[in-house]
This record gives sequence, C-alpha cells and structure tokens, in this order.
Amino acid sequence: MIVLDENSLDCAAELIKSGELVVIPTETVYGLASNALDGKAVSKIFTAKGRPQDNPLIVHIADINEADNLVSSFPEKAGILTEKFWPGPLTIILPKSDIVPGEVTAGLDTIAIRMPSHPLARKIISLSGVPLAAPSANRSGSPSPTSVCHVIDDMDGRVKAVVDGGNCTVGVESTVISFAQEKPRLFRPGAVTAEEIEDLIGDIEIDKAVYTKLDETIKPSSPGMKYKHYSPHADVIMVGGDQEEYIDFVKVQCSREGAYALCYDEDVPFLGAKALSYGKKDDFSEQARKLFSCFRKLDSMGAEIIFARVPERTGMGLAVYNRLIRAAGFNFIDLSKRQ
Repeated sequence: MIVLDENSLDCAAELIKSGELVVIPTETVYGLASNALDGKAVSKIFTAKGRPQDNPLIVHIADINEADNLVSSFPEKAGILTEKFWPGPLTIILPKSDIVPGEVTAGLDTIAIRMPSHPLARKIISLSGVPLAAPSANRSGSPSPTSVCHVIDDMDGRVKAVVDGGNCTVGVESTVISFAQEKPRLFRPGAVTAEEIEDLIGDIEIDKAVYTKLDETIKPSSPGMKYKHYSPHADVIMVGGDQEEYIDFVKVQCSREGAYALCYDEDVPFLGAKALSYGKKDDFSEQARKLFSCFRKLDSMGAEIIFARVPERTGMGLAVYNRLIRAAGFNFIDLSKRQ
C-alpha cells in the first residue's frame, strides 16, 4: 500500500479514475473510496472489506450542486439540514436518480449522500471528477479506522493507496437521516445530533435499529443498521449502572486474565491498570473521538473480554451508545436491575 500525502492528491485521483480503490481521510473516519458511478469499481469495495452485499454505501460529494444528478428529488427539510450541516458529518438519504448503479445502493431506490468537511477529501473528489462511494476503510465488522496506522493494519495488500490526512477529528461515522418516507427518520446517530436536527426541522423518528438488533430477514436501509459492527477481537459487554455499581462489578470481573474495563476518566483511579478510559463522563465528543482507537489498543494489550461503561443516550452520547451496543452484539448487563 502506497502512503500518499497532501502533495500527492493528483495520484490518488488518477487511481480512482482508473477504477482502483484509494483510502481517503474524512473528519469522521477514513473512507475506502471508489468511483461511485462505476459499478465494477464499487464492487471492489465489498471484496476488499468483506462487506455483505446488501449493506448500502454512502456517496461523498465536494459541492452541494453535485447532488442534483444523483437524486430525483430534494425535499425542503433536507435542504435546510444541508445548508446548516454541509460540509460536515451528516448523511442524507433521498430517492436516487437513474445514473446511480445498484452496487452503491444495494438495490434500493434511495441513495445516501454526504459532503465531508475534511479539505483533502473534498479536494480528492474534485480532482477525480466523480462522486465517491466511501464506507469506512476497515475489514467489515472491525473498529473503524481513525488514523493511517489503523488503515494499514486492516487494508494493507487490499487497496492501492491511502492518503494521510492525520487523525480524524470526529471519530465515529456520520449521522444518517432519511427523507424517503413521510416523516424524516434517523437511521444512525453521529456528531450531528437528533436534538440539533429537530431544532431545525421539527420532530423526527429514531429508527429502532439505533437501539436494538435488526431482524435478519430485513434488508437494511442504511449502512450500520443490520450487522455486528465496530468490534475489536475481544468480546465486548456493555455494563449499565451508577459508578459504584460499575466499579464493584468490574473489579471482580477484571481479576481474571484477559479481562479489561473500558470506562470514564473518573473510573480509572478505582480500577487501576486493567482499565482504559475513552473519555470524561460528560464529554461525548471525546468519547466518540477515542472509542475505536481504544478498542484497537485493548486488542494490542491482549484483551479477551471488555466490560464497557454505558454512556448517556443524549446528544452525541447516542452515537457512542450505538457504536458500543453494536460492537457488543447487543450483549448488555444492567446492574441497576440486579437485586
């Protein structure tokens, strides 16, 4: 894998135009990019990641006007959100146009689009002259990459090149909201919160897949809805309860070999060396930014099982909760309900 820098973006664009895959930086996570209008090139993404074919991709654009050719309609409320949050970590699902190949949408009649805020991502899209399909640049199911080192660990030998854009500032994938039904529906929480969206366009629905496991027979309408995602090699168990309950429980559990706690800064003094913090209790942005790198670090420490402290489900905390519950395969222990 070739590591390119900001002075080699022409090379990245030429590889994409020739039908190859290139990993690009975004503000959320690193993305595995191909020409979104070339079904053959898009198919390489699924092969490189080992991604299920029914899991749709997000298309990235550099300018809002580029969306016009990709969609058949653009509702007023969607326009209000893009005016506020584009470029940025917000994905909009809309009815697709005929030029979008089925490989991108997993056969759906909708397309997911976003405009990243990372300047290198937008420059590469512009130089390529085409929109880019770009899911996270990791092997399917593993923690999303937020640094070039993570990309190399997962994708070396599977793609031609990666563009080094530094560490991702958001750390979790974009918020996904759909306008393909009567009422806007949040399919995946992210840095743009449900509360921020409702402040602009009124009530929205939050899809049950944000909190619960989607039935295996249901075709996902958005990335990140159906399958186990974001998981380290170690097993993850989410643990709910107040600080005292969590600490008492984890002290016992982490007395055995290979067991570690993933917790708040405030918990570490009580748990010692077998604890790793993913941020302060009330700093959801920090938790999001550090979560996936913490998973990878715990794997490197030899973790076999991780007892993760459950974050609050408000604001960006909902995004952290969503990633954790999927990494855990919905394995949840609620200490507050124990007698």
